[in-house]
Amino acid sequence: MNYEARIMNKLKVRNWKIFLLLTSCFLILASAPPALAQTMSNDNYIIQMGNLNMSAGKPTGSGYKLLNTLGQTGPGLYSGTNYTVRAGFEYILSTIPFRFSIDRTFIDFGIINPTFPVLRANVLTVSNGSAYGYQVTVSQNHNLRVNASGAEIPATACDGPSCTPTTAAAWTSSLTYGFGYRCNNISGTDCDSQFSDATYYKPLISSPSAIIVMGSPNVGRNKVSQIVYKLNVAGNQPAGLYQNVINYIATPTF
Repeated sequence: MNYEARIMNKLKVRNWKIFLLLTSCFLILASAPPALAQTMSNDNYIIQMGNLNMSAGKPTGSGYKLLNTLGQTGPGLYSGTNYTVRAGFEYILSTIPFRFSIDRTFIDFGIINPTFPVLRANVLTVSNGSAYGYQVTVSQNHNLRVNASGAEIPATACDGPSCTPTTAAAWTSSLTYGFGYRCNNISGTDCDSQFSDATYYKPLISSPSAIIVMGSPNVGRNKVSQIVYKLNVAGNQPAGLYQNVINYIATPTF
Protein backbone atom coordinates (compact mmCIF):
# COMPACT_ATOMS: atom_id res chain seq x y z
CA MET A 1 0.00 0.00 0.00
CA ASN A 2 1.23 3.52 -0.61
CA TYR A 3 0.47 7.19 -0.62
CA GLU A 4 0.57 8.85 -4.01
CA ALA A 5 0.74 12.54 -4.92
CA ARG A 6 0.46 13.83 -8.48
CA ILE A 7 1.66 17.29 -9.56
CA MET A 8 0.47 19.03 -12.72
CA ASN A 9 -1.17 22.32 -13.63
CA LYS A 10 -4.08 20.89 -11.72
CA LEU A 11 -2.23 18.74 -9.26
CA LYS A 12 -4.06 15.87 -7.62
CA VAL A 13 -3.23 14.26 -4.31
CA ARG A 14 -4.46 10.77 -3.65
CA ASN A 15 -4.31 9.38 -0.18
CA TRP A 16 -4.77 5.67 0.20
CA LYS A 17 -5.47 3.94 3.48
CA ILE A 18 -2.42 2.20 4.83
CA PHE A 19 -2.88 -0.99 6.80
CA LEU A 20 0.15 -1.56 8.97
CA LEU A 21 1.16 -5.00 10.13
CA LEU A 22 3.87 -4.64 12.68
CA THR A 23 5.51 -7.13 14.97
CA SER A 24 5.56 -6.26 18.67
CA CYS A 25 8.39 -5.84 21.10
CA PHE A 26 8.00 -6.88 24.73
CA LEU A 27 9.85 -5.79 27.86
CA ILE A 28 10.17 -8.56 30.44
CA LEU A 29 10.50 -7.19 33.97
CA ALA A 30 11.69 -9.07 37.02
CA SER A 31 8.41 -8.39 38.82
CA ALA A 32 6.24 -9.60 35.91
CA PRO A 33 4.60 -13.04 36.06
CA PRO A 34 6.00 -15.83 33.87
CA ALA A 35 4.84 -15.73 30.24
CA LEU A 36 4.95 -18.09 27.31
CA ALA A 37 7.39 -17.41 24.50
CA GLN A 38 8.62 -18.86 21.23
CA THR A 39 12.23 -19.61 20.33
CA MET A 40 13.37 -20.03 16.73
CA SER A 41 16.97 -21.02 15.98
CA ASN A 42 19.44 -22.80 13.76
CA ASP A 43 23.25 -22.91 13.57
CA ASN A 44 23.45 -19.22 12.58
CA TYR A 45 20.81 -17.45 14.67
CA ILE A 46 18.46 -17.58 17.65
CA ILE A 47 15.27 -15.50 17.99
CA GLN A 48 13.46 -15.36 21.30
CA MET A 49 10.18 -13.49 21.36
CA GLY A 50 7.10 -13.15 23.50
CA ASN A 51 4.70 -14.21 20.78
CA LEU A 52 4.28 -14.99 17.11
CA ASN A 53 1.27 -13.07 15.83
CA MET A 54 -1.15 -14.99 13.65
CA SER A 55 -2.92 -11.86 12.39
CA ALA A 56 -3.52 -8.21 13.19
CA GLY A 57 -5.51 -5.39 11.76
CA LYS A 58 -8.09 -2.66 12.09
CA PRO A 59 -11.46 -3.96 10.86
CA THR A 60 -14.31 -1.47 10.73
CA GLY A 61 -17.98 -1.42 9.83
CA SER A 62 -20.96 0.91 9.88
CA GLY A 63 -21.41 0.42 13.64
CA TYR A 64 -18.00 -0.58 14.97
CA LYS A 65 -14.22 -0.09 14.88
CA LEU A 66 -11.85 -2.72 16.23
CA LEU A 67 -8.09 -3.04 16.72
CA ASN A 68 -6.97 -6.64 17.09
CA THR A 69 -3.90 -8.83 17.38
CA LEU A 70 -4.31 -12.61 17.46
CA GLY A 71 -1.74 -14.89 19.02
CA GLN A 72 -0.17 -12.52 21.54
CA THR A 73 0.53 -13.87 25.00
CA GLY A 74 0.72 -10.51 26.78
CA PRO A 75 -0.81 -7.52 24.98
CA GLY A 76 -1.93 -4.45 26.85
CA LEU A 77 -0.75 -1.49 28.90
CA TYR A 78 1.66 -2.24 31.78
CA SER A 79 2.90 0.54 34.04
CA GLY A 80 4.64 1.11 37.34
CA THR A 81 6.48 3.83 39.23
CA ASN A 82 9.37 3.97 36.77
CA TYR A 83 8.10 2.36 33.57
CA THR A 84 5.30 2.14 31.02
CA VAL A 85 5.04 -0.69 28.50
CA ARG A 86 2.54 -0.53 25.65
CA ALA A 87 2.61 -4.05 24.24
CA GLY A 88 0.89 -5.08 21.05
CA PHE A 89 -0.11 -3.99 17.59
CA GLU A 90 -2.73 -1.55 18.87
CA TYR A 91 -0.18 0.62 20.66
CA ILE A 92 2.41 0.54 17.89
CA LEU A 93 -0.24 1.56 15.37
CA SER A 94 -1.03 4.77 17.22
CA THR A 95 2.56 5.77 18.06
CA ILE A 96 3.63 7.22 14.67
CA PRO A 97 0.96 6.79 11.97
CA PHE A 98 2.32 6.79 8.41
CA ARG A 99 1.64 10.17 6.82
CA PHE A 100 2.77 11.78 3.57
CA SER A 101 1.93 15.32 2.52
CA ILE A 102 2.91 17.82 -0.14
CA ASP A 103 2.60 21.56 0.40
CA ARG A 104 1.05 22.46 -2.96
CA THR A 105 -0.25 20.71 -6.03
CA PHE A 106 0.22 23.32 -8.75
CA ILE A 107 3.58 24.50 -10.09
CA ASP A 108 3.52 27.58 -12.34
CA PHE A 109 6.78 28.62 -14.01
CA GLY A 110 5.18 31.66 -15.60
CA ILE A 111 6.72 33.13 -18.78
CA ILE A 112 10.17 31.66 -19.45
CA ASN A 113 12.92 33.72 -21.08
CA PRO A 114 15.61 31.78 -22.97
CA THR A 115 18.92 31.24 -21.10
CA PHE A 116 17.43 32.53 -17.83
CA PRO A 117 16.83 29.46 -15.61
CA VAL A 118 13.74 29.49 -13.38
CA LEU A 119 13.43 27.59 -10.08
CA ARG A 120 10.28 26.41 -8.32
CA ALA A 121 9.88 24.12 -5.30
CA ASN A 122 7.65 21.67 -3.43
CA VAL A 123 7.95 20.59 0.21
CA LEU A 124 7.40 16.92 1.08
CA THR A 125 6.72 15.81 4.67
CA VAL A 126 6.77 12.20 5.89
CA SER A 127 6.07 10.64 9.30
CA ASN A 128 6.58 6.90 9.64
CA GLY A 129 6.64 4.30 12.38
CA SER A 130 7.24 1.30 10.11
CA ALA A 131 9.95 -1.10 11.22
CA TYR A 132 12.26 -0.62 8.23
CA GLY A 133 11.55 3.00 7.35
CA TYR A 134 10.05 4.28 4.11
CA GLN A 135 10.84 5.56 0.64
CA VAL A 136 9.40 8.19 -1.70
CA THR A 137 9.75 7.69 -5.45
CA VAL A 138 9.31 10.27 -8.21
CA SER A 139 8.50 10.04 -11.91
CA GLN A 140 6.83 12.06 -14.66
CA ASN A 141 4.22 11.02 -17.20
CA HIS A 142 6.25 12.61 -20.03
CA ASN A 143 8.51 15.59 -20.74
CA LEU A 144 7.02 19.07 -20.49
CA ARG A 145 4.86 19.20 -23.60
CA VAL A 146 2.48 21.41 -25.58
CA ASN A 147 -0.39 18.99 -26.01
CA ALA A 148 -1.74 20.67 -29.14
CA SER A 149 1.52 20.64 -31.11
CA GLY A 150 3.59 17.95 -29.39
CA ALA A 151 6.52 20.34 -28.85
CA GLU A 152 8.58 19.30 -25.80
CA ILE A 153 11.18 20.68 -23.41
CA PRO A 154 13.65 17.83 -22.95
CA ALA A 155 14.84 16.43 -19.64
CA THR A 156 18.10 18.08 -18.63
CA ALA A 157 21.44 16.49 -19.40
CA CYS A 158 23.09 18.82 -16.83
CA ASP A 159 26.56 20.09 -17.78
CA GLY A 160 28.02 16.71 -18.69
CA PRO A 161 27.32 13.19 -19.91
CA SER A 162 27.21 11.68 -16.41
CA CYS A 163 23.78 13.20 -15.66
CA THR A 164 21.07 10.50 -15.74
CA PRO A 165 17.88 9.71 -13.81
CA THR A 166 20.01 7.59 -11.46
CA THR A 167 23.13 9.80 -11.32
CA ALA A 168 23.15 13.48 -10.32
CA ALA A 169 25.58 15.95 -11.89
CA ALA A 170 26.40 19.67 -11.83
CA TRP A 171 24.08 22.03 -13.71
CA THR A 172 25.42 25.57 -13.59
CA SER A 173 25.66 26.75 -17.21
CA SER A 174 22.93 29.08 -18.50
CA LEU A 175 23.42 27.44 -21.89
CA THR A 176 22.37 24.02 -20.60
CA TYR A 177 18.69 23.52 -21.37
CA GLY A 178 15.94 21.25 -20.14
CA PHE A 179 13.94 20.37 -17.04
CA GLY A 180 15.37 18.75 -13.90
CA TYR A 181 15.12 18.55 -10.14
CA ARG A 182 17.09 18.19 -6.91
CA CYS A 183 16.27 17.40 -3.25
CA ASN A 184 17.26 19.60 -0.29
CA ASN A 185 17.12 18.41 3.32
CA ILE A 186 15.04 20.71 5.53
CA SER A 187 14.78 18.47 8.61
CA GLY A 188 16.50 15.12 8.75
CA THR A 189 18.83 13.71 6.11
CA ASP A 190 16.37 11.78 3.97
CA CYS A 191 17.16 13.18 0.50
CA ASP A 192 19.19 11.10 -1.93
CA SER A 193 22.82 11.63 -0.88
CA GLN A 194 23.77 12.44 -4.50
CA PHE A 195 22.27 15.89 -3.97
CA SER A 196 24.78 16.81 -1.25
CA ASP A 197 26.34 19.28 -3.72
CA ALA A 198 23.95 22.23 -4.14
CA THR A 199 24.66 22.45 -7.90
CA TYR A 200 23.66 18.84 -8.62
CA TYR A 201 20.46 17.93 -10.43
CA LYS A 202 18.87 14.94 -12.15
CA PRO A 203 16.45 14.58 -15.05
CA LEU A 204 13.07 13.07 -14.21
CA ILE A 205 12.38 9.54 -15.42
CA SER A 206 9.09 8.73 -17.15
CA SER A 207 6.50 6.28 -15.83
CA PRO A 208 6.19 3.37 -15.30
CA SER A 209 9.78 3.63 -14.03
CA ALA A 210 10.45 5.66 -10.88
CA ILE A 211 13.49 6.79 -8.85
CA ILE A 212 13.85 7.01 -5.06
CA VAL A 213 14.20 10.68 -4.13
CA MET A 214 13.69 10.52 -0.35
CA GLY A 215 13.84 7.73 2.22
CA SER A 216 15.14 6.44 5.55
CA PRO A 217 15.61 3.05 7.25
CA ASN A 218 14.47 4.57 10.55
CA VAL A 219 11.22 5.70 12.17
CA GLY A 220 10.60 9.40 12.64
CA ARG A 221 8.15 12.28 12.66
CA ASN A 222 7.88 15.12 10.18
CA LYS A 223 10.84 14.39 7.92
CA VAL A 224 10.82 17.43 5.61
CA SER A 225 12.53 17.72 2.22
CA GLN A 226 12.33 20.39 -0.46
CA ILE A 227 12.16 19.36 -4.12
CA VAL A 228 13.59 22.10 -6.36
CA TYR A 229 12.62 22.08 -10.06
CA LYS A 230 14.87 23.86 -12.57
CA LEU A 231 13.78 24.90 -16.05
CA ASN A 232 15.85 26.54 -18.80
CA VAL A 233 15.08 26.82 -22.53
CA ALA A 234 16.98 27.77 -25.69
CA GLY A 235 16.12 30.73 -27.91
CA ASN A 236 14.59 28.45 -30.54
CA GLN A 237 12.19 26.70 -28.13
CA PRO A 238 8.66 26.91 -29.65
CA ALA A 239 6.21 29.08 -27.73
CA GLY A 240 3.29 27.42 -26.01
CA LEU A 241 1.75 26.19 -22.77
CA TYR A 242 3.90 23.28 -21.60
CA GLN A 243 2.70 20.85 -18.94
CA ASN A 244 3.24 17.41 -17.47
CA VAL A 245 2.38 15.37 -14.38
CA ILE A 246 4.88 14.53 -11.63
CA ASN A 247 4.07 11.49 -9.49
CA TYR A 248 5.29 10.97 -5.92
CA ILE A 249 4.62 7.63 -4.20
CA ALA A 250 5.44 7.19 -0.49
CA THR A 251 5.68 3.60 0.77
CA PRO A 252 6.37 2.30 4.33
CA THR A 253 8.80 -0.61 4.55
CA PHE A 254 8.28 -3.64 6.80
